[in-house]
Amino acid sequence: MAIKNICCMGAGYVGGPTCSVIALKCPEIKVTVVDLSKERIAQWNSDKLPIYEPGLDEVVKLCRGRNLFFSCDMKAAILEADLIFISVNTPTKTIGNGKGRAADLKYVEGAARIIADIAKSNKIVVEKSTVPVRAAESIAKILIANQKQGVTYQILSNPEVLIGGEETPGGKEAIEKLCSIYERWIPRKNILTTNTWSSELSKLAANAMLAQRISSINSLSAICEATGADVSEVARAVGFDSRIGPKFLQASIGKRTRLNLSVSFYLHCISLIGFGGSCFQKDILNLVYICECLNLPEVAAYWQQVIDMNEYQKSRFTSKIIESLFNTVSGKKICILGFAFKCNTGDTRESPAIHVAKTLLDEGASLKIYDPKVEEFRIFEDLTHPSICESPEEVRKNVLVCKDAYTASEGCHAIVVCTEWNEFVVLDYNKIYEKMMKPAYIFDGRKILDHEALINIGYHVQTIGKQLGKPAVMRSWCTNSVD
Repeated sequence: MAIKNICCMGAGYVGGPTCSVIALKCPEIKVTVVDLSKERIAQWNSDKLPIYEPGLDEVVKLCRGRNLFFSCDMKAAILEADLIFISVNTPTKTIGNGKGRAADLKYVEGAARIIADIAKSNKIVVEKSTVPVRAAESIAKILIANQKQGVTYQILSNPEVLIGGEETPGGKEAIEKLCSIYERWIPRKNILTTNTWSSELSKLAANAMLAQRISSINSLSAICEATGADVSEVARAVGFDSRIGPKFLQASIGKRTRLNLSVSFYLHCISLIGFGGSCFQKDILNLVYICECLNLPEVAAYWQQVIDMNEYQKSRFTSKIIESLFNTVSGKKICILGFAFKCNTGDTRESPAIHVAKTLLDEGASLKIYDPKVEEFRIFEDLTHPSICESPEEVRKNVLVCKDAYTASEGCHAIVVCTEWNEFVVLDYNKIYEKMMKPAYIFDGRKILDHEALINIGYHVQTIGKQLGKPAVMRSWCTNSVD
């Protein structure tokens, strides 16, 4: 039988957009997204969605109330569902065994127990969250241990456009049913199928190898700055080698690499001041933990170095800001342009901007922050999180969230570009320069601005992986001094 009803447990960044696209592409399927948070469900049912992705508003408004529903009634949604996505949060553990590296699966386990308690008919259960290897096995153990008579389960792993399942007749049938949904907008040849364990490890491996590539270009950017080479030119030259290729070698603090909403599967962000997003670091930390558990310390140390290089790059960028501003930012106003981990999203999870802001605040700076899609409450939640600061009151006293870039930059000593929003490229930097403190600095962490034009205006410009010249006024002064 074809899938007629889908339930998604978890109305976050994965569950909401993914199921919205499924509803759009499969109008004959009823799709219900459920969550324990009444506030989040209310937002999905309002005119202001809880997350921003290009085109998401239009898709939700078109499908909501027709075949797309957002609800807190888990029991009803699970009872009628033929297929259930588990798209709940899987944070890195903060306490206990594996602290700081292993994934915390309490929400995945909780979802499995809810399904086992409610289900009265056969279900295909799909793990859609970012999970470690063998998470599907944990789900299966819970469901089987609490299995009601006459109820059977097929467990699938579905990271990105990859589907893993049991190599049994029932498992293969379940895989084909899920494939038939994605085939509405993805060619069948582009949907990969594997066994469950390969599917789970493939997600971790893909993120780890992309992060490794980013850390490699990050390390080279430091050499470029020290020698006078240009990391963009180095990347272009290296990319011409067919064995290497050009992808994920562009110099910036966060390149857009998510696929568009019509596909609704998400990759991640490349960043020359540190990779961001919800999965890269979490997946690599989990891979390190798995290696340690498998008694592979050399392998664990290898992947840990990828993370260490990422942290070094973020620290190096903020150190450059402080050193350039006469080695102190105490009492100075700094404008942060962009707070999301990449453009075209309101997602701030693991955003490099958080690290930049924290370091500058710790050094005594006052910050004026502007991002076109990140809400003020989200910025303050991130900056006052216990893992970030010890004094929320100090953060609120020294951070001002602004409504536009011109207000944010007025009276500031420096601008730090942390997200590659297109609007930052076309700002009137002459107008901004007039209202900044002098000398005026711009630190382009995304390598998106016209550096020569900014230098000619009078800015002191610094970026990643490249040495830049002095402002025109400084060149003139140096020439006159020599004469």
